[in-house]
Order: sequence, then C-alpha cells, then structure tokens
Amino acid sequence: MQFSKNLFKLLLFISSVYCVGQQLPPIVKYSKDIYNAGIQNWMISQDNHRFMYFANNEGLLEFNGSKWILNPSPNETIIRSVKCINDKIYTGSFMEFGYWQRALDGQLAYTSLSNSIRNKINDDEQFWGIFPFDNWILFQSLEKIYAYNTKTKSFTIVDPKSTILKAFKTSNGIYFQTAKGLYEIDQGKSKLFLSNEIINQNKVINILDTAEGLLLVTQKQGIFRYQNSILTRFITNIDAEIQQSNIYSSQVLSDESIALGSISNGIFILSKEGKLIYHITQNSGLSNNTALSLFEDADKNLWIGLDNGINCINLKSPVKSYLDNTGILGTTYASITHNNKLYIGTNQGLFCKDLNSSSKFEFVQNTKGQVWNLYSYQNTLFCGHDSGTFIVNGSSANLIYNASGTWKFVPSSQGSNLLLQGNYNGISVLEKKNNNWVFRNKIKGFNYSSKHFEILNEKEIYVSHEYKGVYRFTVDNQLTTASNVFKFKSPEKGKNATLAKYNNQIYYASKAGVFKMNNASKAFEKDNSLSTMFQNDEYVTGKMIVDKSNKLWFFTKNYIHYYSSGKLSSELKKSSLPIPSSLTNSMPGYENILQLGDDNYLIGTTDGYYVLKNNDFKFNNYKVSIFGITNNTVNTKSANVSIAEEGSFGYDENNLAFYYAVPEFDKYINAEYQYKLEGLHDDWSDWSFNSQVVFENLPAGDYIFSVRAKVANSITENVATYKFEINKPWYANNFAVIIYIILLIVLGYYIHKFYTLYHEKRHQRIIAENNILLELKELENEQQIMKIKNEQLVQDVDKKNKELAVTNMNLIKKTELLNIIKADLKNSTDSSTNRSIKSVISTINKNVKEENTWNIFKEAFDSADNNFLKKVKENHPTLTPNDLRLCAYLRLNLSSKEIAPLLNISVRSIEIKRYRLRKKMNLPHETGLVEYLLAI
Repeated sequence: MQFSKNLFKLLLFISSVYCVGQQLPPIVKYSKDIYNAGIQNWMISQDNHRFMYFANNEGLLEFNGSKWILNPSPNETIIRSVKCINDKIYTGSFMEFGYWQRALDGQLAYTSLSNSIRNKINDDEQFWGIFPFDNWILFQSLEKIYAYNTKTKSFTIVDPKSTILKAFKTSNGIYFQTAKGLYEIDQGKSKLFLSNEIINQNKVINILDTAEGLLLVTQKQGIFRYQNSILTRFITNIDAEIQQSNIYSSQVLSDESIALGSISNGIFILSKEGKLIYHITQNSGLSNNTALSLFEDADKNLWIGLDNGINCINLKSPVKSYLDNTGILGTTYASITHNNKLYIGTNQGLFCKDLNSSSKFEFVQNTKGQVWNLYSYQNTLFCGHDSGTFIVNGSSANLIYNASGTWKFVPSSQGSNLLLQGNYNGISVLEKKNNNWVFRNKIKGFNYSSKHFEILNEKEIYVSHEYKGVYRFTVDNQLTTASNVFKFKSPEKGKNATLAKYNNQIYYASKAGVFKMNNASKAFEKDNSLSTMFQNDEYVTGKMIVDKSNKLWFFTKNYIHYYSSGKLSSELKKSSLPIPSSLTNSMPGYENILQLGDDNYLIGTTDGYYVLKNNDFKFNNYKVSIFGITNNTVNTKSANVSIAEEGSFGYDENNLAFYYAVPEFDKYINAEYQYKLEGLHDDWSDWSFNSQVVFENLPAGDYIFSVRAKVANSITENVATYKFEINKPWYANNFAVIIYIILLIVLGYYIHKFYTLYHEKRHQRIIAENNILLELKELENEQQIMKIKNEQLVQDVDKKNKELAVTNMNLIKKTELLNIIKADLKNSTDSSTNRSIKSVISTINKNVKEENTWNIFKEAFDSADNNFLKKVKENHPTLTPNDLRLCAYLRLNLSSKEIAPLLNISVRSIEIKRYRLRKKMNLPHETGLVEYLLAI
C-alpha cells in the first residue's frame, strides 16, 4: 500500500515536470463571482444559437458570449442535468424535470413534464442524465428512467428494481449500469448487455462511440474497448496515472481524441491511439482539479464544469500558452532562438530548452537577475543584463562587460567586428579580437541611459530617453567620441515611448502618436496613418519591434498591429490581431515578440509566454443576435419586451436598451460591435467591445435598430435588426390631429367672423373719428380765423393806439405851437393897443387849455380801449388824474422818454411817477407795471 502511494506521488511529480514544458491551449476562467451562481456545475450543453447552458447548484446558468444569466430552478433545488434538444433546453433536478423555452421577449420560461406523473416519482429522486433518442427524451434518476414521447406526450418508465449507477447514450442505443452489469434499453424494456468482473466491480463513467467500437471509461480501472462482444483494455501511455486519478467525466472530441475529467488530477486529453496530448491541472491553468462535467462546443472548445467554477479550453485556438505558475521563470523580457535552442530572458535570469520540444526550461548558469535583451550576431549570442553583457554558450554564460547594465545591441556600420551596446550610462563598443568579443571603449560625450537607440547614415546615432526625450549626436570614425549632441524639442518625451529603425527610417512612438524622421530636414514629422492606431484611448506602449520578415509590430490596448512594406507603393500595409493587452498580460514598455517560423510568433508575458499562428486568426462563421430588449418610463424599472415581433411603445416608453452577443468563447479574441438606429442616426457607430446600448428620450417615430459584429477582423455574415415605433402622445396622434383640424376650422370661422365684425366696427369707428377730426379741423380753422381776426384787431388797436398817441402828440405840438405864437404876439406889439392881437391871444388861450387836450385824448382813448381808465379807477380809487394819464400812456406802450414831453416834465420825473404809481397799486416786486396795465 505504501509502495503504491509513493508510486502515485512519483507519477504526479513526473507529470508536473512534464507540464512545465507544455505549451497549452488558452484557458478562459469563469469564477462564481463572474457568473454569479453556485460554484458547482454538473452538466453542460449548447443550443442551436451556440449559447451555452450549465446545470448549476442555483439553477440553469446561461452564457451567450457577452452576458451570464441565471434562471433559478423551478423548485429551488440543484439542477443536476441539462440537454439542449431542438429549441428546448431540458433540465432535471430534485423531484423535477421539464424543459425551458425562449419566450417572445427572449427570456427562458419553464414547463414541467414531471407534474403529470408526480405520483409515479419515488421520494427523494434526482435526475442526473437526459438523453434524446428518436422521438423520445429519457430522464435518468438513480432509481428509474422516464422516457417521454414528444409526439404522444406519454411516458414509459424503465424500473430495474436496483440502483442505476449511470446511464449512457451511443449512436446505437441507450445503456445503463447497475450492480448486476451493463443493461441496454430495447423496446421500452431493459436487457442485460454486458456482465463481467471488470464491469460489475467498477463504475462506468461513460460509453464512447469510436470507429473501432465502444470505449468504456471506468472510474478507477482505466479505459476498455468493447468490440465484437470482446472487452479489452485500451492501452495509453499514462494508464497508471489515469487509474489513480479517479475519473469522473469523459467526452469524445470531434478529432476523435478523448477528454477525461478527474476528481483530483485535472483533465487528460488523449489521442485516439491513447497517447497523452495534454494533461492540464490547477498548476498549469485550471481553476480547480475536479472536473464534474466535460462538453465540446460547436467551435471545438472544451468546457469544463468544475467543482469551483467553469473553464473553457480553446483547443483549436491559434494561440498556445506556456504558463509558469511556479514563479521560477518569472516575467519574460526577451526571447531568441539560437543553435536550435529557445532562450527566454526574464527578471529571474536566462533560461533555455531544446526548440520544438516539451522539455522543461534549464537555467543558464551565471545569469541570475534581470535580463533585458538577447541578440544573436555572427553566431554569437549576447545577453544584455542588469549586471552587464554576457556571451551565452549553451546553458552557461560568461560576463564580458560589467561596468553598467546593458539594454540593447546594434551592429556598427564601421566594421563587422564592432558592436554597439546601449548601457545605463551611455553607449559603448564591443570588438571581436582573436575570435573573442571583448569590451573596447565607451563613447565619450553622451552619458544618458540608452535603452532605445539606432544608427543612421553610419555616424548619426539617435537615442530615446523615456524621461528626457530624443537625442541625436554624431560619432567619429574611431567610435570614441560623441559630438554635436542635439535634443529634439519635438516630439516630446512620453511614458513607454520608444524609437526604432524600419526600412532605413527612424520612427518614434509615444502617446502623442507615431513620428518619422525626415532625412532631409532632420526633423520628426507625425505619421498620421500610423498614429490612428493610438486613437480612442488605445495607447498602452510605444514599443516597436521589427521581426526577421521585416514586419513592424505595435501593441495597443485591444490589438496587436503589424505593418509590412507594400509591393506596389511606399504605403505600409496594416494588419491587426484582436488580442487585448489585458489578456496577453505583457509588461507595458517591455513587450517582446519572436518570430519562430514563417507564421509562428512567441510573445512574452508576465507569467511565461504564448505562441500564436498568425494565419489561423480567421473566423467567418459567427452570427450576432439580439437576445434582449428592455424599455421603461422615467423613474420605473425596466421591463423586457418582445424581440420576435416589431415593437410599438407609448410616447413615455421611449427609453430602450438593446443587448446583443456573438457566442464566441476564445480567450484571445474579443468580439467588437457596431450599431445604428435608422430614424435617429443612419450612420454606423464606431466599433466597440460594449455589447449593449441604451437610447434615452427617443422622439416619436419609426426606427430600425441594426447591429453587426467583427470577430478577429472578420465581420459577421448577418446583421441583427429590430423594428419598432415610438407612438405619439394622445394629444399628437391622428385622431387628435383630426380634432385639432376641426377645432381650427371652427376657430378660423369664428376668428373670421370676429375679424369681419371687428373691421366693420373699426371702419365705423374710423369714419366717426374722421368726422370728429373734421369737426375738430373746422373748429381749429375757426379758431385760427378768430386768432387771425384777434391778431388783426390787436393790430388795429395798436394802430389806433399809435394813431391816438400821434394825435395826442400832434395836439401837444399844436398847443406848444400856439403857445409859441401867443408868446411871439405878446412880444411883438403892445397887447393893450392892438385889439385884434388881443383877440387872437384870447382865442389861443381858449384852445390851448391842457384840460381840453386831455379830455379829447381821454375820450378817444376810452373809446378805443373799452373804458380802460374807468376800470383802473375802479381797481385803484386812490389814483389821481395825472396817475390815470400816466397809466394811459403806459397802456399805449410808450417809453418814459416818449411820455416826458406829453406831461411836460423830465424823464427822471417820469421814472419817479412810475415808482409812485406801483406803490399806489400795491404791485408785487416780480410783477411789471406795463405788463399789469396791458393785462387789464
């Protein structure tokens, strides 16, 4: 017993050593935190749309390539079995079996078949297997097999009266095992098929169809072939390990290889001849070593239902990975093939193994530490190391330079025996002497770290420093001194920026884009064509690598791009591999790629490397489908809507979300999607990895939503579409529009009527207003006439007043003249002697009395000015005749100078009289005397 245990441990050790050397297909891991269901998955199936289904502890788990959906079991028990048959997904659980079918809204709805025979199901039965055969569906528990006729909807029950260990389906029939042997169901009844010591004492895990007969996989005794009624052992090269691994599940794959899932030792994949192809365990990439179920999908991926999660192995992937879970190898920074060996430089040192073999890696002596670069030149392998420069010979290395760490090697154009190396503190020269490479000198005048440098035109050296920028300098013929050191202002420094020479052109790549040196102007110019790959936040690193076939490689967030020279033009031809950096797990800024053959490439990762076949990245048979549509009104929960028929939604149900998927399960391939919504935007959107889109507040109208996908640069052959309409609100629908038209007509009629009445009234009002205006105009004309007449009267009065004043003046002058004549007569003769003269003097005296003159003037003035003097006398009784006389003269608007002679006094006396007159009249200071008299 102890010997067998030790043998088993030895076998496990040998197996683990073997696994270290395996290049395995990619493994996609799905933990319970990703799919949000139970940890155990008991059976797996796939439907016609390539959607995957898992019998999970918490229900039926669905995966369409974009989204995981859990459909809780109908009676809240563990689902033990699942099988997709036509358009139905059949499941079995505790005391329950039936089928799920997709409803119009894309969701799965369950129909129970066991309810109709509930009384025939034994207590505590669980259904572990489902098998279609002709028009029958068989549900197997540990006690009975229930055969459901899909045409007659009736049941036939097979009851062996003993425990059914397991049931199996082959192309020829249905079998089940009990403690008494292996039975076959024939015409609804069981009959013994095979009974011997091997079968009766070992649990049969599966019966597999092969061209050479049936293969019986047992739990602990390996595999047996049954042919021509003879049972023989199926020999493999790992029989002992299989027998010790406790096999629990198995599957014949499409290429006739055999997959075995164990309880404690992962899975084995054997060729049809029994030779081990892969042994994959938790140490080599599985999430768990217990494989409860196996299933090969339509794309030849092997799905594993584990005791803790789900894994998918891309067996036919163009990518094979070498995974180092031990941490011994470390992160790969450089790789090269040399003398039929594969060398891997990591942060742990340099490792090698025989090329194209599954042998384990061997540590190269003396290289412990960080390896930066591997370079083969003149059949010599150089290793750029943190400790300096090594020459590698097989599995050992010799240090030839230790003054500084070494980044890179570039052959000198000065001679084939000279090699330049970029160091931490500048650039130095190696020289081949006596068939041995030795350190010659450091180039003086440039002491910056030279991780990325290139030589152009024999003497010009370009260096990219991540934290300082790009430099150019020239070296002398002896490669000893740097001169004309020049730092470029553009392009600027950038994180993970690099510099490389391709087709005798210097390229610089950073987050700002890709720049090419103009050899004529000696300036960097942005290459808009190459820079497009860094758009849409694609930049991760500017690392550029030129391979042996003269391809220029770039690494971005979601792609690996490579460019090759065009045959008919100078334009570079672009090709892309849709492998995202998150999956390649490379160290940003230190990506490395090695061309192993014409089409095979090795790419380093943080935990090993992977190998890809470029030309195998072709996928043309995928289809995109819309698997869910939801809509909602504001502040309400989204509801699923039918995807099988055109949609019609209310005006407030105008928030729609579309969910779509391509059932593609390759680890290194991500489907990209492009959509458009005709009626809103007729142009296709940009490619995106997002598998859903939401449209909010869509206006009323007719729409067609379309989505297509791209997988590995191949656009899907179909375009999924969905037609729908957003109805107008009730106040904007056709009936409402008719009502609005009628109301508008009625409103128009009344508006017209009102308008007519309004204009008629307005017309009458205008006529009335015009009449009033005419009357006002006539009154205004009359007033104007009266004003003119008044002005004429005033003028007449003024004229009469002037005439009156003139007359008064004439009278005064006449009086003065008569007085003069009288005086002259008195003086000329003696008045006493001349009677006639006396008579004349007497006559003159009678006519020159001042009172007479005033009376004449007074009568004339009162007649002309409407009793003015009388009014003044009435208002001011204290006025004397002289005062009234002065008032009359002032009323005639005569000046003091004109009045003085009339009163026969001086002008000064007139001013005094005016002042006294104001006092008698008690006039305010601000009131003028003349103005007051004119106003009476």
